[in-house]
Amino acid sequence: MDTLFLLYYFVLSLVGFISMKVDKKRARNNEYRISEKTLWTIALLGGALGSWAGMNVFRHKTKHLSFRVGMPLLVILHSAFIIWAIR
Repeated sequence: MDTLFLLYYFVLSLVGFISMKVDKKRARNNEYRISEKTLWTIALLGGALGSWAGMNVFRHKTKHLSFRVGMPLLVILHSAFIIWAIR
């Protein structure tokens, strides 16, 4: 069960990371963007670590205070939850 639980978070983090990359590329090319609501939903469902990493690697959404503060807070909350859940 713990393995499946951690796999879930890994996959969602990967989705969050890739979503930040795709949205940054679309922003540069003036294409249709991934909505902030979708990016937050991915993060809330478990992809906060990947989303936060993607923000920093691709320098995307780093000027938005809600993302600069919210993503690290979600990472902390998710990390605490994971530690609590697999104990």
